[in-house]
Amino acid sequence: MVSARCKIAVKEVLKKHGLHFVVVDLGEVDIMETISNEQRELLKADFLVSGLELMDDKKAMLIEKIKNVIVQMVHHTDEMIKVNFSDFLVKS
Repeated sequence: MVSARCKIAVKEVLKKHGLHFVVVDLGEVDIMETISNEQRELLKADFLVSGLELMDDKKAMLIEKIKNVIVQMVHHTDEMIKVNFSDFLVKS
């Protein structure tokens, strides 16, 4: 997820499936319920319709989090970046 529009789309899909979320952030969703494999596949299909992807792979999730932090840092700050990216990522 890279935008507020993506977060809205994710919330809509979760509500459609009757799932309650604690956090819907860029690249991260925390839901209250435990879902079955069948529910996961239905969510995955609905996310794809919205142009989003449900990631299960830990490595892919880490890469997505890193990308989101960099996008946030580069596109949502007006100041000159004075920090080493690797140091910034370690702290995030």
